[in-house]
Amino acid sequence: MSASPGVRPPAADGAPAAVHSCIVVEGGVPLHGTVAIGGSKNAALPILAACLLTPDPCTITNLPDIEDIDTMLQVLVTLGIEIERLDRHRVRVRAATIANTRVPLSLGKRMRASFLVVGPLLARLGRAEAPHPGGCALGMRPVNVDVHGFRRMGAQVVQEDDFYRASATRLHGERVYLDYPSHTGTENLLMAACGAEGVTTIRHASIEPEVADLATFLQRMGARIEGVGNSTLVVEGGRPLHGADYRVMPDRLAAGTYLIAGVISGGEVRVVDVVPEHLEPVTYKLREAGARVEEGPDWVLAAAPPGGLRSVDVQAIHYPGFPTDLQAAFAALLTQAHGTSIIHERVFENRLEYAAELRAMGARIAVDASGQRARIDGPARLHGGAVVSARDIRGGAAVVLAALAAEGQTVIRDAYHVDRGYEDLVETLARLGARIRRVTPDWIR
Repeated sequence: MSASPGVRPPAADGAPAAVHSCIVVEGGVPLHGTVAIGGSKNAALPILAACLLTPDPCTITNLPDIEDIDTMLQVLVTLGIEIERLDRHRVRVRAATIANTRVPLSLGKRMRASFLVVGPLLARLGRAEAPHPGGCALGMRPVNVDVHGFRRMGAQVVQEDDFYRASATRLHGERVYLDYPSHTGTENLLMAACGAEGVTTIRHASIEPEVADLATFLQRMGARIEGVGNSTLVVEGGRPLHGADYRVMPDRLAAGTYLIAGVISGGEVRVVDVVPEHLEPVTYKLREAGARVEEGPDWVLAAAPPGGLRSVDVQAIHYPGFPTDLQAAFAALLTQAHGTSIIHERVFENRLEYAAELRAMGARIAVDASGQRARIDGPARLHGGAVVSARDIRGGAAVVLAALAAEGQTVIRDAYHVDRGYEDLVETLARLGARIRRVTPDWIR
């Protein structure tokens, strides 16, 4: 594959370079300081896919410099799109011509968001092929919401082997009800609707802030969309879209992770360049657990309570509920709380597998037979000496946070997963005072 300027190819063995590193943490050091939060991964990925809707150049700024963004840029390059990386956090995308409409299996299996190119390719060219998406092993994550919506809008979609093949002479506006408020499904259908003839109404749409950020970008491109931020989106399609410059929203998930890191370490961390409203589900639970939380127009501070944390119950559910992408980090925090806490995961069925890694560090956490609920008894004395794994992006962040509170040294393997979702996590935590570094797998043998 020939890469455009600034697009980093995978390592020679086909795996991202970060898969070959581990993270070592010496726990017991309170974190203190301020973190400027960069752009949201979950907003940037569909925004990059949306650039396929116009032949004009689009300049996207505040991109996080992470593995998943590199993977999406590689997907666009395979489609024949011109990519110019202007700096670490800014890219120019120009889809003047689209030479290919098939996402390679190797890239599609690496990241679920690769499927997001199907909607805009259908809208613009009437055809797309993509493998069943991969990414974190969080159980079944079907794309039936996307596929059902495409079919309602006039597309033929068939699945053969690992690939979905979609085609349409012309998409037409339709009323589409989503059985499940999938943010990826909502985004895919929103982009497809921009190229459909007539009006498309999407009911029971995801109201995640990242979906609203995509819709705002599409409006900048000339799309007519009503109901942004609500569960009903109305799109007047069939209008040619033009290029636009856009700044990606801040990453509420990274911000929440650093706030929790400050509290679990016994310190105090302030995040800036954030939207405090987006963090309310997390700050509400931090306050309930006893942490001191302060906030201003674009910043939030969280500090550990002098008397220790209290147990709380957490239900991970769609926005504006507690984010599923932060329940693992919060579970790590609750290992240090007095009493019994319950975590109930209501989005993905396999998102509690990190519990085994926390148990290896001394946490008293038990997952019931459903795999959806965990009981955490605390406070637990977490210990170093363990070699644990980052099983996925957010579970990986959780074991890093637990290591901050552990006595002694913890080694976290498969750091690639963490790097997929967090820019410079190790370096940022080190600036806050953590004793943390990267090593190669040979170091632990």
